[in-house]
Amino acid sequence: MSRLWLIPILAGLILISLALGAASLSQDAGWLLMVSRIPRTLAALLAGAGLALAGVVVQQAVQNRLVEPSLTGTPEACMLGLLVVTLIAPGMAVAGKMLVAAASALVGMGGFLMLADRVPRQDPMLLPIVGLVYGGILGAVATWFAWSADLMQYLGIWMLGEFSGVMIGRYEWLWSVALLAGLLYVLADRITLLGLGQTQARALGLDYGQTRALGLVIVAALTALVLVTVGAFPFVGLVAPNLVSRWRGDNLRANLPVVALLGAMLVLGADVIGRVIRYPFEIPAATVFAVLGAGVFLWLLRKAAERAPHG
Repeated sequence: MSRLWLIPILAGLILISLALGAASLSQDAGWLLMVSRIPRTLAALLAGAGLALAGVVVQQAVQNRLVEPSLTGTPEACMLGLLVVTLIAPGMAVAGKMLVAAASALVGMGGFLMLADRVPRQDPMLLPIVGLVYGGILGAVATWFAWSADLMQYLGIWMLGEFSGVMIGRYEWLWSVALLAGLLYVLADRITLLGLGQTQARALGLDYGQTRALGLVIVAALTALVLVTVGAFPFVGLVAPNLVSRWRGDNLRANLPVVALLGAMLVLGADVIGRVIRYPFEIPAATVFAVLGAGVFLWLLRKAAERAPHG
C-alpha cells in the first residue's frame, strides 16, 4: 500500500497546529507564527520522529517488539542525571545537560540489558513487564532525590511532555534528530541483523557488540534531546514501529522513513487534540498520547499472549 496518503494528513495537522492558539492570527500573524507556532509545530514533529526511531532500535537490540525506551527505564535514568547536574552545576549549558542526560540514559539502558539477558525469551510479555518494574524503581529513586533536594518542580517538567513553552531559540537542538535519523538510515542493514540475535548476526559477519552499542548510543542521544527540550513521551517508540510493521512488513530500511513520519504525525496529532479538548486551555500532549499508547500496548500484549505457546 502506498504511503503517500500520509502526506495530506500530515499537511492538515500542520495547518491546524499553526492556526490553533489563544492569540488570534489576525494581528501580527507573521511574528506569532515565526516566534511560537512554527517552532512548536516543528518541535512536535521532530520529537515524535526521534522517539519513534529510538523505539525501532531498542526493539531490534533486544529482539522484542513490545519494548521501547520508556519501557527500559531510559527516561527515568535521564531524569536522574539531570537532577544531579541541576544540583551540582545548575548553570551548565543546555549542551552539557544533554550530554549528561544521554550518558545517564546509556547507563540506564545498560542496566536494563543486564536484566534482559536473564529474562526467558519464550514469553515476549515478560521483558516489557520487567522494563516497567525497572523504570518504576528508577522513577521512585528520582522522585525521592528530587523531593530531598527540593527539585520536584524540575522533575514535573521533565516527566510531562508538552509544547506550550516551545518558542524560537528553545527547540533548535531537536534538529539533531534529523542528523541521527540519517545515521540510522545508513546503519539500517546492520540494525536489521541485530534483530536476528547474537549468534545469527555474528554468523553473518556482524560485529554484534559494536553495532548494538552504537545503536544504543543513538537511542540515548534521541531520548536525551527530546526529554531536555520538551519532556518525556511514553509509548511513541512502541506504537509507531508496531503499526508500520503490521502495515508494511519488516523491511527496516524501507520502513524507517515511514516510522519517523508516523511518529511525527502521532505526536503532533496528540498536541493538536490536547489544545482543542479544553480550548483555550491545554492538556499536555504526553497525557493525550499516553491514553492512545496504553491502549495499543494492551492490544499488543493480548496479541502476544494469543501467539505464545500454551503449556
